[in-house]
Order: sequence, then C-alpha cells, then structure tokens
Amino acid sequence: MAGQAITLYDDGTHKCLSFSNLVEGSGIQSNQFLIIDGDHEAVIDPGGELTFVPLTMAIGRHISVKDLDLILCSHQDPDIIASLGHWTQRTNAKIAISKLWARFVPHLASNFAQKEMGRDLYERLIQLPDEGTSIALGNSRVLAVPGHFLHSVGNFQFFDVKSRILFSGDMGASVVDSDPGSAVRNFDEHVGHMAGFHRRYMVSNKICRLWADMVRELKPAMIVPQHGQYFEGPEMIERFLNWISNLECGIDLMGSNNYRVPN
Repeated sequence: MAGQAITLYDDGTHKCLSFSNLVEGSGIQSNQFLIIDGDHEAVIDPGGELTFVPLTMAIGRHISVKDLDLILCSHQDPDIIASLGHWTQRTNAKIAISKLWARFVPHLASNFAQKEMGRDLYERLIQLPDEGTSIALGNSRVLAVPGHFLHSVGNFQFFDVKSRILFSGDMGASVVDSDPGSAVRNFDEHVGHMAGFHRRYMVSNKICRLWADMVRELKPAMIVPQHGQYFEGPEMIERFLNWISNLECGIDLMGSNNYRVPN
C-alpha cells in the first residue's frame, strides 16, 4: 500500500525502511529509503516534486522530519533529487552527492544562493569524491560506493554497513506492475522486467563487470534498487551479478547505424 513502510532490516536500534508507489498519476514510480540508527536518520534518493509530500508524510510516522541528519543522493536525475529545494527548507540535513553534481544543486534549491541564519547553505553539501567515502550515521556508517556510468557519470550507491544492504540506485532496477519494493522470487522471469532498461541505461559490459566484482567484495545481504523489486540472499544476488556481468549494453550495442543524419 502506498505510504506504508516495508521493513528491510530492524535489530531494535537500527532500521532500514523502503517506501514505494508514492507517485500518483503518470510520473515514474520509484522507491525511497530511510535508515534509522538510534536518534539519527538518513533518507536515500528522496525523489522529485511528486514524491515530496507523500514521502514526508510517510517517514513522519517514524521520525521527526525536521531533525533528519542526512540526504544521500545517488545521482542527478529528477526522480532522485528534484525535491531538494523543499528538503533544504524543511530540514537542516546535510546533503551527500557526487562532487560532479554538487555545483548543480543550486538549480534545484535556489535558497542555496542565500544565507540562512548567517550560514551559507552550500556548507551543507558533502561532496563525494570519485573513489567514494564512509559517512557516519549515529553509531554506524554508510559507505558511498562508486557506481560511475551506471548510468550517470557521477553515480554513487550506498551500502549500509550494519544491515549489509546495498542501495544500488538504478542498477538492478525493474519495471513491475505489482509488488514493487518486494523481493524477487523467480529470477528467470524477472530478467524480462530488467533487460531493456539495463541495455539502454548501463554504459558497457566492462563497467558492469567491474561493478559486479566490487559488489562481491561487499558480500551484501540485499541489493535494493531505486525502481522495482530487490534481490535478497546469496543465491539470488549471485544470479543477478552473473547476469549483469555478461550483459552487452550501452556502447557495446552501438554502431554507425545509430549515428546517421536523419532523412
């Protein structure tokens, strides 16, 4: 049900929650995520204008929105961060985003050009270096993991160390009509919901293989994308990593026929 949290992890002091189907009408559906560690919280990929009100209402059942600590942004797409202007006004949260996209944030949040209580709002940005970094959250931490060219040139995924969940952005995304935000049960059937998107949006097989090798080092318990269903458990995760490692996509599929002057 829209607005209802899906609990991905809960050990009593540390929680990871997912929210799905918050967009009404013809907008692209996406999943938003909330990590809670004690009295500290982070939202991952808060979404666009269509998501802001229903998401704040939904997470407001779990935390005080104005006390939010972090907003973690995987990349620059509208369905990822177009609502940042609202979040900067409603919260004092720091915003973590690739250093490549940090300078574009004022285009989404005009109040970044102003002073608030004598403080430059630009100071609220955590500009993520290309190699990634570790971000403290309460008594835990979140790793900003490189996901460059999957699909954005400055792209990050977020690995919650305590739950061992990799929030993978568009990698692993799928278009499903029912049960978004739930676990994949039939991988062979699920491939049909992923293949077209990954062939078009992921840059090349080389980058996919490098990414998959890195993820195997993390040994995630779940891979949870921004769209559709997630992968849980060693067998399902390895099937996905094997599939993406062997997928021809992006520039692998491009040739001279794709670059011709139109008639």
